[in-house]
Amino acid sequence: MKVPYNYLPMQFADVERIISEWRQLISTTEFTLGPFVERFEKQFSEYLGVKHCISTNTGTDALILALKSVGIGNGDEVITVTNTFYATVGAIVATGATPVFVDSDDRFQIDVDKIIPAVTNRTKAVIPVHWAGASPDLDALSTICSEHNIYLIEDACMGIGTSVSGKPAGTYSSVSGFSLHPLKSLHVMGDGGMTATNDDDLARWLKTYRNHGMVDRNHITMWGINNRLQPLQAVVASIELESIDKTIRKRHKNAKILDSGLSDLSDRIFLPERKNSNVENYSLYMGLFQERDLLRAYLEHFDIETKVHYPIPLHLQAAASNLPYSKGDFPNSEKQAEELLTLPVHQYLEEEHLHYMINKIHDFYD
Repeated sequence: MKVPYNYLPMQFADVERIISEWRQLISTTEFTLGPFVERFEKQFSEYLGVKHCISTNTGTDALILALKSVGIGNGDEVITVTNTFYATVGAIVATGATPVFVDSDDRFQIDVDKIIPAVTNRTKAVIPVHWAGASPDLDALSTICSEHNIYLIEDACMGIGTSVSGKPAGTYSSVSGFSLHPLKSLHVMGDGGMTATNDDDLARWLKTYRNHGMVDRNHITMWGINNRLQPLQAVVASIELESIDKTIRKRHKNAKILDSGLSDLSDRIFLPERKNSNVENYSLYMGLFQERDLLRAYLEHFDIETKVHYPIPLHLQAAASNLPYSKGDFPNSEKQAEELLTLPVHQYLEEEHLHYMINKIHDFYD
């Protein structure tokens, strides 16, 4: 039996509706922003329960724009976690600011206890990451940022469909960024992103800056750039948004089966705590697995596809050689890099796939 990690061929096995709506778009020739993009932005705003959503061409650019919108730039410091995708830190560096790393906790989220010691008089923001589609302690983070008069900017790139105490990811902060990359819970059949805010002034800045700084065809109010989402992609996102809750329910069901089936291997496998107050979207189903690399090879032999997110934490990457960090500085993140394994949990897996995977993991450790 094959247990695939990539679900996109199944998701797009039938594209007739997408093509039908593309035909409508093509007939309008609205190929730059326009009603199809505006429709998706409105739908996403309603989904999140925020006043403004401004789409971008990537999740990375969504984070860059979020940072720039509150004035972060040269000489500023932004605190974030070292066990995240490169784009989180790449966005900070792209503004001219300096990333300041802290360690992760046992839930693979930013360790809030490490933030205050990292604050300096140059700190302008904290970027927590909704890593793997789970969420950090946003209440504590909000309090810390408020008390130190610094911005909270959520990297909710993996967070679409995730919530804390009923409040969606990306809505705890003054501005946030989402990714619409193909392996996110909502995507646009390519790269795409979204910013979200309840602040009218930030929304006006974001909308203008991502469109060259133009207020109309003949006038610009700032030197902006082109960060526009493509209308063809907005069509895909509007359609996929209709089924996202169903998708996440299925992933929850699959994750519970894996949690239960692996629970008796707690001496070999560590799974993060699932908080009752949180809804995860399971963008990634991750755990710490002893003999990770041998297990991964074993599972691959039985056609079970897995991933590692990621084998080298950011502070040990060559790109971080100009930062004052070395091996041993962030022990939790380093341990996770050595032992984390991501199992498939997507909505196209059935119970037989999951039990097959569970049985093979038991076989390996037995």
